[in-house]
Amino acid sequence: MENYPITIRRDKEVYHFEVGEYLHHNGESCKVKVFQQGNLVASFEPDAYSYLHICQNPGRLAEDLLHLLADQIEAHHPHGINKDLNQEI
Repeated sequence: MENYPITIRRDKEVYHFEVGEYLHHNGESCKVKVFQQGNLVASFEPDAYSYLHICQNPGRLAEDLLHLLADQIEAHHPHGINKDLNQEI
């Protein structure tokens, strides 16, 4: 799947992110990765109900911004994000 942009407005600031989904490999559990200006700033893992949970926060983003990001990513996938990319919902 190709990466896609997400823009979030919080207070008077605008944040631009690029989101990508990746297969689990090499023992890595984070499936959805979020980049800002080419740097990994956060990653999420879907649960069994396709709700995203924070996996990593190397960009030290504020928790409320992470929740807004998760909401936007989930909205981008109306049928949910499956934990297994080889399995369709």
